[in-house]
This record gives sequence, structure tokens and C-alpha cells, in this order.
Amino acid sequence: MSDFIFKIQPNIVLGSYTTSRLGQYIKDYGSKFMVIIDPILKQVGNAEKVTKSLEDRKIDFFTFEEITSAADTQVITTALTLARQAHIHGIIAVGGSKALNVGKAVATLYHESHEIYDFIDGATPSTAPLPLIVLPTTIRDCFIFTDRTPIVDARSSKVRLLKGNNGLCKLALFDPNMTVTLTENQMASMAMDTLCIATEAYLSQKATFFSDMIAEKSVELLSYAIDGSPTLTITTPQEVLYSQAGCMASLAAASSSIGAGSLISMCVNSRFKITRSLTTAILFPYIIEDAAKFRKDRVARLARILRASPLDSNDDEAVNALAEYVRQHIAKANLPARLKDLNVTIDQLALSAEDANETDLINTLQRSMTSDDLFDIIKQAF
Repeated sequence: MSDFIFKIQPNIVLGSYTTSRLGQYIKDYGSKFMVIIDPILKQVGNAEKVTKSLEDRKIDFFTFEEITSAADTQVITTALTLARQAHIHGIIAVGGSKALNVGKAVATLYHESHEIYDFIDGATPSTAPLPLIVLPTTIRDCFIFTDRTPIVDARSSKVRLLKGNNGLCKLALFDPNMTVTLTENQMASMAMDTLCIATEAYLSQKATFFSDMIAEKSVELLSYAIDGSPTLTITTPQEVLYSQAGCMASLAAASSSIGAGSLISMCVNSRFKITRSLTTAILFPYIIEDAAKFRKDRVARLARILRASPLDSNDDEAVNALAEYVRQHIAKANLPARLKDLNVTIDQLALSAEDANETDLINTLQRSMTSDDLFDIIKQAF
């Protein structure tokens, strides 16, 4: 097991209507901010909740919404230029992974003088980052609490990991009310994505007793959110349970690591702009079946915590039940069950497997894997 090193950072606030108190929470970090926000939030009315909290407290800010289909180097370069011209004190990133990754990259590189491509090619930033405040709106983000930021190299459409400083994110606000505009299908795919992140963190070679504890709790909360509480004593609303589970899964991934499913889906999204949660949901049953070959006991334990399998089931039964549980929920939500349903060819997916092999995350997966191993999983799910 890896050494356990624990640092209390960032501050985390989770609860209904925390967005309305954003202006109160950020006063310690400055008075002039750039708000990087997913354009879709403006269409559904959630953007106003963020800006009103800042306006009511007379905080100076401007919004950046020029986020296209990816957090790529061109978008980040544009955002960096605007941020530097405005001489801001901090970054507020609101939305899904695209907006959060743009925010993390801008905060990381704000004081740097070199081009962004120097850093995605391996250079490490040497200056202090700007304070970063994040409001995730899709219940989970496996990089939110880490010093790495996945961004898309606009030259090649490959995903690259930008190295940053520890403690980049100063404040994370999880507001369940920001997720209520998601469709049932979106929530279903994100629930499976969150479950996959927690499972991968539990199986990773970097797992610790601490990440295990958090991952198990995330899975337990997901079981309540997806299937309802086993007792009448748990009355927490579903959207709050999802936010709690997503926060826990994100913390587990930061303390441990993501696995093959999340890595492949990230690379597929980078090249072909296919929603990560859909790809992860499709791959997840095959990740479970692969993991059963070397960590059967741990997979079985998660199956029982999730209530996908009875407590008295043997490990083989529990593993099979967990894979079937995921497939049933994919079918129930009418989500694609095969990668070919995403209008991508097996030859294109082979490129994503090769891209994944080029990241240093390949060394922290649930087992030692190469691009061939990743492609084997892709072929099974195709």
C-alpha cells in the first residue's frame, strides 16, 4: 500500500443553496475575479445564481463563456490573455469538467511567462497560482482536488496533463440545486461514472486506507441515491445524496487515482468530443470483470455495499451481480450499451488507447497495463 500523506486543502462546502453565499465565501481571496462558466448554465438559468451572489456583495468580476467542445489550449490561451489584462485576484470556475479545467489551467499559468505548450510538454510551473474557487455542477470531477489538470492539445486533439502546485483549489462549493436541471439520462450516466471513479480509486495501486474509506462511503451514498434508502431513517433528498457521493468519489480519486475506464473515456472525449460519462458507463462492466481476475474480494465488497448483491453471497456471485447491476441501470436509462453506438469506429478508439498510454496515469491504474490491455477492454465493449 502507498504511503499515506494527508493535507487539509481545499475548504469544502456542500449543501443546498451554497451558491447564494459564494460572494461571502470568496472575500478572503480578493475583490476582483474572472468567472469561467459553462455556457449551458446561462441557458438553464443557473449562471444568474452565481453572478447575483457576487453582484449583491459588490464584488468586481467579469464572465468568460467562450468554452467550445473542450478545454483546449486555444480556449485556455484566450482566457489567460483576458485574465492578465484585467489584473484579477482569483478565478471562479463553474460548470462541468470543461469549465473547471479551464479555470484550473488559467489559475496555474497566470503568472508564468512561457507558452502553454511548454507546460503541456512537461515543464513545471514555477510561480504561485491564483486562488481558485470551483462550483462543480455535474456532481463529480476526478481531478478537482489534484495538482493535475487534463487539457486538450489543440494541435493534436490529444489529452495532456498540466502539472500544477499543491493547494491550487482554495474552495470547492457543491450545491445540489445546481444539478436539478440535468435530465434523467444525464444523471443516470453521471451516477455510473461516479460509481466507476469510486471503484477505480478503490482498486488502484495507489489506494490507501483513507481512500478506501472514502470510496466505500461514496458507493454507499450512491446506493441510497440510485435505489432508495433501505430504512426510513435516511430522508436526505436524492440530489443531495448524489452531490455527497460525487464529492466523496472525487476525494477518493485525488487520494488514490482514476483507473482504465476513466482514462480511456477522457482520451475518447479529447479526440472525438463524446461525453465522458457515456463512455465510462459503457466501459464500467468490463472494468469490473477485468478487476475480478486480480482483486475479486475488493470488487465483491463494493457490490455488497452497493446492495447489488446479498451480504451472504460468495465473491464470484457478488462480482457478477455488480456487472449486471451496471448493465441493468444502463438499459433502464436507455443509454448506449456498446461503444459502437457512439458513432465511433474501432480504429478511432485504438488511437485513444494509444493516447492513454502516453499519460503518466498509465502507471497508477488498477493493474499494470499497456495500450494493448486498454484496447482489449475497448474491443470487449465495442
